[in-house]
Amino acid sequence: MTVLAFIGLGIMGGPMAANLVKAGYDVIGYDTNHSALASLQNLGGRSAGSIAQAVTDADVVITMLPDSPDVQAVALGEEGIYANARAGTLHIDCSSIRPDIAQQLARRATDLGLRAVDAPVSGGEVGAIEALLSIMVGGQPDDVSEAQQILQHVGSTIVHVGPHGAGQTVKAANQLIVAGTIQLVAEAIVFLEAYGVDTTAAVKVLAGGLAGNAILDRKVTSMLQRDFTPGFRIDLHHKDMGILTSAARDAGVIIPLGSHVAQLIASLRASGHGQLDHTALLLLVERLSGRDLQSAKV
Repeated sequence: MTVLAFIGLGIMGGPMAANLVKAGYDVIGYDTNHSALASLQNLGGRSAGSIAQAVTDADVVITMLPDSPDVQAVALGEEGIYANARAGTLHIDCSSIRPDIAQQLARRATDLGLRAVDAPVSGGEVGAIEALLSIMVGGQPDDVSEAQQILQHVGSTIVHVGPHGAGQTVKAANQLIVAGTIQLVAEAIVFLEAYGVDTTAAVKVLAGGLAGNAILDRKVTSMLQRDFTPGFRIDLHHKDMGILTSAARDAGVIIPLGSHVAQLIASLRASGHGQLDHTALLLLVERLSGRDLQSAKV
């Protein structure tokens, strides 16, 4: 039985680890949240008291962490993955981090006789629970092929998009499209409500035409109800848009709409809404339109 160490059992990591347990893997979890560890144990997984303990006997290590510094600390620290994993261990990083950091980690792994791929995911909490994530993978073909055998149990679309760092580059593009789409759906909702249109009926017909998108399919009901319980927090999307705008600047690519949406997300975060779901961009549209804010359910 393949032994998997899974580090980071949050909104996304917890369901992903659970699905790997269901698939028959021996999963050893580590997280600073003890209730998350208990949940994994209740499903048949194991828990570790440290990163070092989690990875020592693992064949594969998966990380799902908030940001680049978190992944660097977990991978490169004295008690981290690379200092304690066995030679040949495969590190699959499913976090969303800077492409250049993913490349640096891959080089360091190679120097130490380990292997690494970047495999960020898209699909939110529902996608993680239902094992329907879209996963973009960067790395060496043989390593990616091995990673795909595991990732098929947490995602439905798994694509090798290029060398190390390419997965993170594609994820940045994904976050650009998601943020822009949420903003446009939010604007459409406020526009429709201003005219007293039956928004449920309107959304149905919009979703069936050229305007159809995953936000209308998966997120619009909660948006109409002003339920912004976090599936993917504003704080995290703010981080991702920072990665995007920085990478675009480095490449000399102009993203006027993306930069504008990044500023809207930053504004919402600065207003104290960083812990809400990213669909809370609707609140900002209401505010800018001078309409009464409706209470968000959190």
